[in-house]
Amino acid sequence: MAPETIQLHRGDLPDGLDLGPSVAIDTETMGLNPHRDRLCLVQLSAGDGICHLVQIPLQMGSESGTAAANLCRLLSDERVVKLFHFARFDIGMLYRHLGVLTAPVYCTKIASKLVRTYTDRHGLKDLCREILGVEISKEQQSSDWGAPNLTPEQLRYAAGDVLHLHRLRQKLDVMLEREGRADLAEACFRFLPARARLDVDGWAADDIFAY
Repeated sequence: MAPETIQLHRGDLPDGLDLGPSVAIDTETMGLNPHRDRLCLVQLSAGDGICHLVQIPLQMGSESGTAAANLCRLLSDERVVKLFHFARFDIGMLYRHLGVLTAPVYCTKIASKLVRTYTDRHGLKDLCREILGVEISKEQQSSDWGAPNLTPEQLRYAAGDVLHLHRLRQKLDVMLEREGRADLAEACFRFLPARARLDVDGWAADDIFAY
């Protein structure tokens, strides 16, 4: 990606930024445990090839009362659909560390599982390769996202994780309609914020619907 397509912000989105009716979002964290590992970076794109990266300072979070006001306002804006890949994790991390429950949402991983039943490969790399013919790198996935100064390679990787979500949604929506599962997908998306909250509040491994 060209440097001008990546805009790095510290602590919050700038005032007055309008990212339109649907925003692709991803997070980078120190690990996969929301109670142990902190939120380090939030990536956002309006689908226009420009990626806004919000670096979350070490001391910032819902418990300190200094959570990013502009970012949180966007996450909870009912007029804006937030696009994720594996939304369950990202919504949970945002809820745990910024104190806001993201909605409404769309998850390309859930959409993929509902329509690409011919495969068990539902990672973002696999989706981009098959559906868009695009190869993305996962080389920086396990790097130190808590570092105060991120490398150019980290910034490009982070931006790349939201760059293709709008196009993936378009392709997956066609498949969902074709297979008659669009309404089921929408029901899953509506439940996702509650599922993420259950994860964070202690029911991550429990099937609350089980007999």
